[in-house]
Amino acid sequence: MLPYGKQTMDEADIQSVVDVLRSDWLTTGPLVSQFETAFSDHTQAYSATSVCNGTAALQAALHAIDIQPGDQVIVPAITFCATANAVIYNGGIPVFADVSADTLLIDVDDVANKITKKTKAIIAVDYAGQPCDYTALRQLADDFDLFLLADACHSLGAFYNHQPVGSLADLSCFSFHPVKPITCGEGGMITVNVADHGLAEMLTRRLHCFRNHGIDSDHRSRQQLGQFEYDMKYLGFNLRLTDMQCALAMSQLSKLTSFTDRRQFIAREYCRQLEPSADYQPLVHLEDRTHAYHLMVIRCRSNRDKVFNELRQRQIVTNVHYRPVYQNSFYRERFDVDSIHCPTAEAAYQEILSLPIFPAMEDHQIEFVSQSLAEIAFATAVSA
Repeated sequence: MLPYGKQTMDEADIQSVVDVLRSDWLTTGPLVSQFETAFSDHTQAYSATSVCNGTAALQAALHAIDIQPGDQVIVPAITFCATANAVIYNGGIPVFADVSADTLLIDVDDVANKITKKTKAIIAVDYAGQPCDYTALRQLADDFDLFLLADACHSLGAFYNHQPVGSLADLSCFSFHPVKPITCGEGGMITVNVADHGLAEMLTRRLHCFRNHGIDSDHRSRQQLGQFEYDMKYLGFNLRLTDMQCALAMSQLSKLTSFTDRRQFIAREYCRQLEPSADYQPLVHLEDRTHAYHLMVIRCRSNRDKVFNELRQRQIVTNVHYRPVYQNSFYRERFDVDSIHCPTAEAAYQEILSLPIFPAMEDHQIEFVSQSLAEIAFATAVSA
């Protein structure tokens, strides 16, 4: 089977974990802060706080900005369910905005239409790895005194107007799942980047506490200071990332540029090889930003489900990212989904398909997928 995504590992990655296993610290040790510093340097952010996965990153970020019961947070309809779920974890209400048809990025005009007196934040999702329109979103957030968060779980390695993802929103959230731009098995990160350094420091402290049961220090810092006392300031969770994971993530981060270059090459090849066909349309890549291509998404103009099944028979695994969140049973049972109006997202869901893309994918595999798509389109046309 050719998977739609997978991790890329080498001996240096493996050795980084072995070295930690032979050290004195397996968790809350020195590699945690080293990875956070390397990540904040790479993203040009004020700070970076590691957590156990991307969902935890979203939950912690919403805690940091003090989302309270009844607060509204605007999220795009097309995203992984964790983006909206994290709002609910914190007692907030997700408000779904539609997406733009050509990119499936959050529609800024629809965001503006859905801001109310109860709105406290906007979460922009860098769908498939392409940054959102942060200039327009920042203007909206400033005009209405809102926090701007980025669900950047797809877009590590991308840039918007020459600024790296991670520095574009007040808080940005990342995932290190195996199919993401870099991996450590499971892991996540929150970067803080606000102009007010006092606010940035406060947000960072809240994140550090929240990931550690709400406690204001960790075991290693108390050991270094020769102290035992601590204070639990908030009702937090155990969301910590281990030193083993941080070692692997740092090794992977050193390869991010080459990983991103390869993903971009694969995407260009797909676009070139699929260009003669009217049956498949890749999403638009906007000129003022680079694209991390966590996903290679196309729109199938005829019978997406048949294409999915036909590719599967050829041992090619594809996926669909994503069904509009509010169409899931949990949301249908608890929200007035009939009042949610996101027609572009609903139409896109019927057509979108994610093709295999990962750094270790070989050129002949790209050609095999493209040729298979062409053959399926031809067979469909003949049978029609």
